[in-house]
Amino acid sequence: MSATKDFPRPDFPRPGRRTNVTDRASMVRVDQAGEFGAVRIYAGQLAVMGDRHPYGRLIAGMAAQEERHRAAFDALIAKRGVRPTAIHPIWNVAGFALGAVTAAMGPKAAMACTAAIETEIDLHYEEQLQQLGEDDPELSALIKDFQAEEVEHRDAAIAHGAEQAPAYPLLSGAIRLGCRAAIALSKRI
Repeated sequence: MSATKDFPRPDFPRPGRRTNVTDRASMVRVDQAGEFGAVRIYAGQLAVMGDRHPYGRLIAGMAAQEERHRAAFDALIAKRGVRPTAIHPIWNVAGFALGAVTAAMGPKAAMACTAAIETEIDLHYEEQLQQLGEDDPELSALIKDFQAEEVEHRDAAIAHGAEQAPAYPLLSGAIRLGCRAAIALSKRI
């Protein structure tokens, strides 16, 4: 019987390994898609809750920061000639729907959505920083800056009752799983 052929595998970034141009392009693509998705989530929440809700100002402030993040990654995509994700239209609808549905469930569910998403983004950005090391100071600086704001969003959401949302562990787990899937898809598609 012949030996099993070892098929080529994609060169995915690994901690401690220098990143190449393809790795960094994938990082920029997924980060731009994620920030766009965050903008859409907050738009959905604000569409349901309105700006007169007590959490309206908080959500609008987070949305403004996410818009700044998105604009920075849009500029980086253009500067570096990175192909944006082909599933952008899906994230447009899915992000808005997630925001609208969680807001319709109540303000604490909207905060649970924010806490879940920002928990995953914090982990995602930390992984990227580890992979980048000293390879790309420009991208690392953006990620560090935005990661700090994402952590602030998560902490604010928890302070505003995220963990008191109905079925919080289930809701948070489902949203985090969806976030991880969106990250994986946007890296490659």
